[in-house]
Amino acid sequence: MKKLPDAEFDIMKVVWANEPPITSQVIMKQLGNERKWKAQTVLSLMLRLVERGFVRTEKNGKERTYFPLVSKEDYLNFETSDFMERFHANSLTSLVARLYDGNKIKDSDLDQLAQWLKEKKD
Repeated sequence: MKKLPDAEFDIMKVVWANEPPITSQVIMKQLGNERKWKAQTVLSLMLRLVERGFVRTEKNGKERTYFPLVSKEDYLNFETSDFMERFHANSLTSLVARLYDGNKIKDSDLDQLAQWLKEKKD
């Protein structure tokens, strides 16, 4: 699996949020208009996702439908693992320290994390 560019990831979020199959019209309605994308842009991004193996497509008359091949959970696991390895040498302590030092998490967050870890350990 490879990291998706932001535009393709945004499309996959729409694909994952809807019951399959999904059409390019649904994507345009939920994302394309907001991004001011033309229909051809959405179709090009969908083709890239097909080529990368993230979705498969079927032609139904004049319209193409798309089905996810990669689940949101699998992709987020991949991205999280890649991030942890690249930036924190797979160290949760490094990640938490960076978030804490950057004032991104509070003491109460650490308490919740400690509780979660305790529950997982037991």
